[in-house]
Amino acid sequence: MLLRYIARRIVIIIPILLAISLISFFIIQLPPGDFMSTMLQAIAAEGETVTAADEARIELLRARYGLDEPFHVQYLRWIGGILFRGDFGYSFQWSRAVGAIIWSRLGLTLVLSVSSLLFTWIVAFPIGFYSAVRQYSVGDYAATFFGFLGLAIPNFLLALVLLYAAFQWFGVVLGGLYAREFIGEPWTWQKIVSLLQHIWIPVIVIGTAGTAGLIRILRNNLLDELKKPYVLTARAKGVAPTKLLLKYPVRIAIIPFLSTVGWMLPAIFSGETIVALVLTLPTIGPVLFNALIEQDMYLAGSIVFLLAVLTVVGTLISDILLAVVDPRIRYD
Repeated sequence: MLLRYIARRIVIIIPILLAISLISFFIIQLPPGDFMSTMLQAIAAEGETVTAADEARIELLRARYGLDEPFHVQYLRWIGGILFRGDFGYSFQWSRAVGAIIWSRLGLTLVLSVSSLLFTWIVAFPIGFYSAVRQYSVGDYAATFFGFLGLAIPNFLLALVLLYAAFQWFGVVLGGLYAREFIGEPWTWQKIVSLLQHIWIPVIVIGTAGTAGLIRILRNNLLDELKKPYVLTARAKGVAPTKLLLKYPVRIAIIPFLSTVGWMLPAIFSGETIVALVLTLPTIGPVLFNALIEQDMYLAGSIVFLLAVLTVVGTLISDILLAVVDPRIRYD
């Protein structure tokens, strides 16, 4: 039953992904002009004269990469390269293959995002459970206060405050993921130590909002379950509190959390773009941001398409986990 359900969902996913890729490529091309037009505007904005040679070179590049072709020709060339050759196209902004740009930043993006996710879970789960079990206690009020505080403070503002505090109190500049002398250098033990010294700020900043929201979700869902008749009946029969809490109420309370896996995967891939810009993090988010501004369509389209793939895959994983955790959910 489970395998048949997964196979049916995969078959449905294929046309969905193709439709998403078409819409993404169309939306990215909606602004007038292209990367070459943006380049000419940048040259003129710097006060330089756009010569006939510059315009001829731009037209040559536009013809070489098919930017003067109709939309459907550009799309078929791009999606065909992805499906049949694993080629995501060429980045005009970086003058490199799109795949090389994405893979070069994917490792640090995963390290940062997975660390932030683990930080969120490790902090939020015990606090959420404690707040529900010890409702209206001092700890519950404190968790509620800091939860609302974490939701109210923008992540980029928290990043600026932590950067200022680290420099003001300790004289340390903690922007980026490692010290500047390690940029572009191969990985050594010293570079790993520098990474561990710098990564805690983005982990706390990115994980704060997710931690605050997850605490509220877990607390409210668990409180709702603890008041239901089956819990009261089990207590009356003398079931141990810990066993009672973990066997049913916790499993039901984490259902909304499991349902969010669909958007957690693309969040892991892209990270917090604004936070990454503030902290100068070498992750995927700033690359997508700059690609959209510069109209680097193959780079922007490929990242958006990968985010869509991760969203659809995450939704499938979420549905499977929900069916495993909650026996009331059936595959049919």
